[in-house]
Amino acid sequence: MTTKTLTAGNWQGTLKMGLAPRELEATLWAACDMTVKEIGRVMGISPTTAEKRLESARFKLGVKTMRGLVLEAFKRQIITPLVILLCMVITAQQANTEQFSRTRRPSERRIENRVAVHRIEAAQTV
Repeated sequence: MTTKTLTAGNWQGTLKMGLAPRELEATLWAACDMTVKEIGRVMGISPTTAEKRLESARFKLGVKTMRGLVLEAFKRQIITPLVILLCMVITAQQANTEQFSRTRRPSERRIENRVAVHRIEAAQTV
């Protein structure tokens, strides 16, 4: 048995979990922090049709706002963020490069700055 999924932006949604495909797509774009106008433009429909899709999804999940829709869909595991971003973050953390392993010592820099300031002041007074 295979489950069908939709992908929009950085989110992936699972079909046959209570939302119609276009409602799920609109919900995924809402999870990408898009406005109703932007969702309509991306989906190739009018903003009022996009609003109807989101309203239908909100009704099915029992929430009142678009933010509530995204949170409820995430909680019910209808939508999930793509794992690729998580893998990239983990890989970057595991990389043992100079940028990640360098120890910063601001106190030594302060002392060096003080010495340089004293030298400049001494040079100005002479």
